[in-house]
Amino acid sequence: MNKYELTVVVNAKIEEEERAKVMDKVKALVERFGGTISDVDEWGKRRLAYEIQKMTEGFYYFVHFEAETDAPAEIEQRIRIMDNVLRYLCVKQEA
Repeated sequence: MNKYELTVVVNAKIEEEERAKVMDKVKALVERFGGTISDVDEWGKRRLAYEIQKMTEGFYYFVHFEAETDAPAEIEQRIRIMDNVLRYLCVKQEA
């Protein structure tokens, strides 16, 4: 099992309830592919470095989890098509 950090930038124009649903789906994806979530860090609304889909702000979330080596690719593939997710990135953490 490797440790990973998944960063998700969610649309800032949606309601808090919708953002929670998006993050619940992300967490469910991690668990569906055998991941064990250790921590979810919410940074809140931040200004984006550049405009994405005519938006200048987004909500940042960092999900720390452990999973097998093939899980991040599967998770990213599903997140890519999710509505209200502006950007995402999954990186392996060094031990």
